[in-house]
Amino acid sequence: MTVQDAKLTPAMKQFHQFKQKYPDCILFFRMGDFYETFYDDAKTCSQVLGLTLTSRSKGNNPIPLAGVPYHAVDGYLKKMLQAGYKVAVCEQVEDPKTAKGIVKRDVVRIVTPGTLTDDMLLKAKEDNFLCAVSLGTNTIAAISWVDISTGHFFIQELPEKKLLDELLRLCPAECLLADRSGELFEAETRKLARDITQLTGTVVTERPAWYFDPYQARQRLLKHFGTATLEGFGISDNDGGIRPAGAIIEYLNETQKTTLGHISTIKRIDRKKFLQIDPTTLRSLEILRTIRTESQKGTLLHCLDETLTPMGGRMFRNWLCMPLCDVGAIELRQDAVEEIKEANTRLTDIRKLLSTISDLERIAARISTFRATPRDLVALAATLRRIPLLRDTLQASEADLLLQLAGQCDSMSELADLLESAIEPDSPAHLRDGGVIRSGFSEELDRLRCISKDGLSWLKDYQKSQVERTGIANLKIGYNKVFGYYIEISRSSADKAPPDYVRKQTIKNAERYITDELKTYETEVLGAEEKALELEQQLFEQLRRQAAQYVSRLQALAATIAQCDCLSALAYLARRRNYIRPKITNGTELIINEGKHPVLAEALGAEFIPNDIELGGEAGDLLIITGPNMSGKSTYIRQVALLVLMAQAGSFIPAKEATIGLVDRIFTRVGASDELVRGQSTFMVEMTETANIINNASERSLVVLDEVGRGTSTYDGLALAWAVTEHIANKIKCRTLFATHYHELTELAELFTNVKNCNVAVREWAGEVVFLHKILPGGTDKSYGIHVAKLAGVPKPILDRSAEILEELESTFQKEATGQHLAKHKTKEPDKDLLFIQKHKSVLDKLGSVDINNLTPIEAINLLNQIKQEIDEK
Repeated sequence: MTVQDAKLTPAMKQFHQFKQKYPDCILFFRMGDFYETFYDDAKTCSQVLGLTLTSRSKGNNPIPLAGVPYHAVDGYLKKMLQAGYKVAVCEQVEDPKTAKGIVKRDVVRIVTPGTLTDDMLLKAKEDNFLCAVSLGTNTIAAISWVDISTGHFFIQELPEKKLLDELLRLCPAECLLADRSGELFEAETRKLARDITQLTGTVVTERPAWYFDPYQARQRLLKHFGTATLEGFGISDNDGGIRPAGAIIEYLNETQKTTLGHISTIKRIDRKKFLQIDPTTLRSLEILRTIRTESQKGTLLHCLDETLTPMGGRMFRNWLCMPLCDVGAIELRQDAVEEIKEANTRLTDIRKLLSTISDLERIAARISTFRATPRDLVALAATLRRIPLLRDTLQASEADLLLQLAGQCDSMSELADLLESAIEPDSPAHLRDGGVIRSGFSEELDRLRCISKDGLSWLKDYQKSQVERTGIANLKIGYNKVFGYYIEISRSSADKAPPDYVRKQTIKNAERYITDELKTYETEVLGAEEKALELEQQLFEQLRRQAAQYVSRLQALAATIAQCDCLSALAYLARRRNYIRPKITNGTELIINEGKHPVLAEALGAEFIPNDIELGGEAGDLLIITGPNMSGKSTYIRQVALLVLMAQAGSFIPAKEATIGLVDRIFTRVGASDELVRGQSTFMVEMTETANIINNASERSLVVLDEVGRGTSTYDGLALAWAVTEHIANKIKCRTLFATHYHELTELAELFTNVKNCNVAVREWAGEVVFLHKILPGGTDKSYGIHVAKLAGVPKPILDRSAEILEELESTFQKEATGQHLAKHKTKEPDKDLLFIQKHKSVLDKLGSVDINNLTPIEAINLLNQIKQEIDEK
């Protein structure tokens, strides 16, 4: 909007200066007790925040206006961020009372989704990552991410094709990309930005290409860390991760406008040290979000997370997403969990202490950025007082990891002493109203407060003396910001006012006066109140600066507490649910006796049926599981993957006994996928995920396959499923569970010694089918689809007709012949049965591709009608 400066007030000229500097932000412009927004910003805020839209000036061109009270700004900021906006907070940086002319203002912070530090704007048990991505020239990309609320900072190089997978795993709140307009990577960057937004919901922020310049990025990092080289962090000078990491530091300096001392290190992520779980597996196994509702309830994390501190919750989440790949490291966790589990009193004591500990990690970050509130410092002091007890409790342990944690319990008693002596225990949330600094901490502050307190008594006595002096019973003393303290007398008694009363204001039914005595008192008392508040602010800033010297120690302590919280949570879980300690080896065996699905077993209790699994060695590498729908095949294969994941995270598991050889990656091809957002067909997604498994699985991987090939015709699907299974069994030879309705695949067990069959037990009785949910050796040749359709509510006439068609098909379609044909890999002339198959191939294809779980009654009727017409025509 074009505005002539000559027609603007000084304040509005100031607003336009800042708006031009931050055009991509909503500008919250501090004016008195409100943050005001103007023009289009005001219209946006009115819609997003539900504010009344008014105008600052009248006439032909009124300026749209909407404001929020300064003391409630955090709630409004949260709503703006959730709506996808960035907010520039423009504060008054001088006292309006002492300002000469227009009050000086400046943007003190730009609030974006990836740069949050306030608890109200954050989820306690989730990281809030800001990431940056840099595309390379050799199909290698680099990514860096930071959580400014905790100080954790990472870099990683990876193949470009895995970049989106990594972003899906991280789920950053905001992603920085270079503005490559007119450059070589413009098209790639635009596509990447679209994919990131569509698939992850992450806010994409473009920044000038020089942010990512390798030389400038490196110099920026060296300056930030105060080092001459990055090699101390394990980062070489030509590391591609330097570019996005340097861009992050520049962006944080741009938006935060404060020190970032709590970001004191940067770590290079080596995925080989962890069990790799790609986003497909993360979603298929419902580790963080359920497939159906996208909620946390019903997930593995929700089922297992018994942590009591926010930082422990964040670490536990990372443990589940990045389990260990080192037997020694896993056993260290297991030893600690087992010892705490067996010592019930110690477990209770540790968890009782942890329940009183605040989010030390984020408090340290706010101290470093000078945004800590009085209550943050009170919580910090209270937390530090718990540490000696926690240390004493841990020192009674024998497990190496627990003793190590005990040695890291730094109580920082000198800091706790300082904070307790300085801050009121019942301190207000903000400093602006005073009452934060404790009595006795500052003699001068106590003196000024005494003047203010005594002043109230003086006012009461003065009013009483004036009533006696004048004989005016309704005389009273009041105060406002315009005239200060005054004497108010009703108009009917105004003629009784003494000569030394100086009239200052006439209101409807009274007159207001001042006296020399009252003005003298006002000068002394009001001056004392202002000086006391100013001194409190100075003292509090000193305390924050002193506390900032402990930030690195506080961060180390926070990591210790978080680890202790995770271990005690696993011990509590194991004790309460009778979980057992799995044996972890460097072999390739996978033996679990009476294992249970951790989530479903907790929900169903005694109704859940446990099952065994044995893979590796003579037991074979690949297990083909056949059985009807709804019998528990998918639950079984997911259960095995989840138990392996839990075991390598250091957790005990729901089983009777278990021996698990280390797994380097878990692959899944299970169910539908949100990849459909990219416009790919269901079958294309299925094949893409299958190709990923074939191309990346090693002999140490665990592969879980559910119905590969079902998204195409019967023959195509069977052929692909056969070939995929054959390749895994013959070439990769990794531990694999394959649930299928292609019963022909069971013949692979006759061709490969490392392929075994099992089935889900079913009992037929009185025309009904009972699912026993028990895994038994051997294959099966029945799917009981019509029975499942009955359970789903398909009308009886359709069920009866389906049974007739099934009987006709089974009488002509000899599976044995087809299975032998595939097994021998020979081309045969079609016999009569195969001629029938070829004649009715379209009918069979339709039946093979039907998803009966999602078939409505009317769709079933229409399908049967089409099939009947086709058969009649032939």
